[in-house]
Amino acid sequence: MRLNLSSLDLAVFLAYFLAVGILAYLASRSRGATRRDYFLGGDKLPWWMIGGSIVAANISSHHFIGVMGVAYHRGFVAVTGEWGAIWIGFNALLWIFLPFYLRNGFFTMPEFLQRRYGSSARGMFAGLILLIYVFVEIAAVLYFGALALNALIGVSVHVCVLIIAVVTAIYTIAGGLRAVVWTEMLQLVVLVGGGIVLTAATLRASGGWSAFFATSKDWDILLPADDRDFPWTMLLGGSICISVFYCAANQFIVQRVLAAKSEWDARMGVVFTQYLKFLLPLIIVVPGLLGPRLFPGLEKPDLIFPTLVANLLPSGLVGLVLAGLVAAVMSHVSGALNSSTTILTVDVYQVFRPKATERDAVRFGRWSCAVLALIGMATAELLTQHSKKPVFLYLLNAYGFVTPGMATMFLVGIFWRGATQAGALTAGILTIVLSGAFTVFYPTMPFYNRTGIVFWTCVVACVVVSRFTKRQSDAALAGLIWNRASMRLPAGGPTLRLWQRPGLWWAGIMATVLYFYVRYA
Repeated sequence: MRLNLSSLDLAVFLAYFLAVGILAYLASRSRGATRRDYFLGGDKLPWWMIGGSIVAANISSHHFIGVMGVAYHRGFVAVTGEWGAIWIGFNALLWIFLPFYLRNGFFTMPEFLQRRYGSSARGMFAGLILLIYVFVEIAAVLYFGALALNALIGVSVHVCVLIIAVVTAIYTIAGGLRAVVWTEMLQLVVLVGGGIVLTAATLRASGGWSAFFATSKDWDILLPADDRDFPWTMLLGGSICISVFYCAANQFIVQRVLAAKSEWDARMGVVFTQYLKFLLPLIIVVPGLLGPRLFPGLEKPDLIFPTLVANLLPSGLVGLVLAGLVAAVMSHVSGALNSSTTILTVDVYQVFRPKATERDAVRFGRWSCAVLALIGMATAELLTQHSKKPVFLYLLNAYGFVTPGMATMFLVGIFWRGATQAGALTAGILTIVLSGAFTVFYPTMPFYNRTGIVFWTCVVACVVVSRFTKRQSDAALAGLIWNRASMRLPAGGPTLRLWQRPGLWWAGIMATVLYFYVRYA
């Protein structure tokens, strides 16, 4: 469905790109020459930037189009993926992993595995995660965003991929994480603004909040075990491993936490993320739930986003919503590029060149970012020619192949001293083998059920193999195994007032989400 953009829409759209360019330039001017300056923003991120940038990097075009389409087709259950991250993944980051990442001064997730297991586990994880970032987080998101813009305004998919990738790569290369985070904050404002505008227009056209709450009789969050997309059994394993990996062991997300100026800021940043992850899905889902009332019987559920934009928004606001869509793509791709170059530099380049200077490492990071952007563009072009199924399913299945084993490496490793490198490697190999076997021999099995089975199999295999192989000494594992004391902030910090305590704010968002799960289970 093509949109007829007015001069005002084009002006708003171009103003967004100009603002991104100016902000990226200003952020790049203050960059330093060390690895921590370039890859971790000099460890100066406050809590509100941590939370905002995590969400801006996470939200992409597949949320606006794919999740809204799921809400149109399946209903309120569309929020479960995002709210599940609040329950599982970000709680795992906040209360289990965060202290160990910060107190050990890690740059990357593979570094944690190096300390916990050894170099082979680090190498396997780095290799797998780089493949996922390049072919999923960069290429597929570029492709999906370009498809959306092509459908909305008619610009060639190839041109959209080129422009978005080049603009994003330029400011990511120039300013490192500092430029990425500052532009993400602008992009968060734009994408939230665009989402609110579309939600408000949909509510007005459909009869207001009363029409929205009239849909609550169908707000089922937990669906039958044999549901193809959202079986309640996903809570038994599939959601656990995907959410723990994506939110707590994923460089793409955790890098912002590693750049916190204090552990308090890191914890408050994660809690702020949980609040945003609760609110943003509602902005996206509300138009999808009301869509059938306004435009019933669409040929494809994913058409609900362009249909609402084309029919409900006046001149100027169309440009704002399109800017929000592009902002979602650019923030996601910039985060993936920065995380990929960090891993490639710290876990590959510096492993083979341990005597490289800080300046050499930063220079390599910039060149590798350019190369990865080119590979991402080339892969997006391949998807343009050969993709035969929805890209959102491609994203889920690609992650489903590796997340069970990766989550096993981190969870078993941080809770159990007996976990060995041989056990971790077994889980890493088994996740690909079993996921491939299920895909070939049981293609109709719900995705979340398959992932859960593979996850628990990897856990058992890791434990069994670890029992028969040599583990690291207690001295080598010092500061790497979870205990209840790690949930508290380090002693000696400033005295916190009641309203400054992360646990209090955390309890508020948990109670809110729990209410919805109990009310609409």
